[in-house]
Amino acid sequence: MALIIGLTGGIASGKSTVSQMLEQRGFTIVDADLAARKVVEPGASAYKQVVSQFGEGIIQNDGTLNREKLGTIVFNDEEKRKKLNAIVHPAVREKMKEWQEAAIQNGKKTIILDIPLLFESNLLHMVDKTIVVYVDEETQLQRLMERNSFREDEARARIASQLPLRQKKEMADAVIDNNGSLSETERQVEDLIKKWKMVP
Repeated sequence: MALIIGLTGGIASGKSTVSQMLEQRGFTIVDADLAARKVVEPGASAYKQVVSQFGEGIIQNDGTLNREKLGTIVFNDEEKRKKLNAIVHPAVREKMKEWQEAAIQNGKKTIILDIPLLFESNLLHMVDKTIVVYVDEETQLQRLMERNSFREDEARARIASQLPLRQKKEMADAVIDNNGSLSETERQVEDLIKKWKMVP
């Protein structure tokens, strides 16, 4: 039986950094964001549903979805966000399952599901254990503003749309504290691999 681990965090908490560290050590990463992009590629079933729901105005010249425009539409409208999620989420789960199965067929022993909204979307049934990449609120805010050139109010709105990291921290089987240096984060990743006897 393969061990399925859910890796999550918050926006700008450094989840991608930890994901890369695990990937460098040979672990298979099944990335929800990547799956979300895949399922709305032109021609895909979810793509057609999104366009029929939100109109041709969200299509860019090259035929792909204008994610930014779509994001702006749904970010301020709970109903529309629910509609979008109802189309995209099942397709994403399906795609992730497909990638996970392929990895198991290839003899992988540990598979990391990188899911930003693992807790918010109630996807714990998909994983055996959970890792939360944690930073304190101040660090999260600063990093997000720097990374995305957001104003403080924009950054706070994005952070507020997710479950607070301190809550996720309490729900996790393991926490990687990413407040310090990269090498400190790296050391925690190494320790966890040993502790959980994780084999790629």
